Amino acid sequence: MNEFWDNLKRFPRFLFSVIIGFFLTTFYTIFELLKEKNKRLTISSIMIIIILIIIIILRRMLGIN
Repeated sequence: MNEFWDNLKRFPRFLFSVIIGFFLTTFYTIFELLKEKNKRLTISSIMIIIILIIIIILRRMLGIN
């Protein structure tokens, strides 16, 4: 039973490292693509469109005008 509680205590650290690893691997590829001048405009516009879509969806879901 002690092993269960030890694993449960380690879970937040594991979850934090998984989240950090996800963001590092995701943003590393985006930053590598941004180094090339011809892809910079395309990646930037795609990111802006995605952010705007998320904002619109959240506003409609939450009923914010």
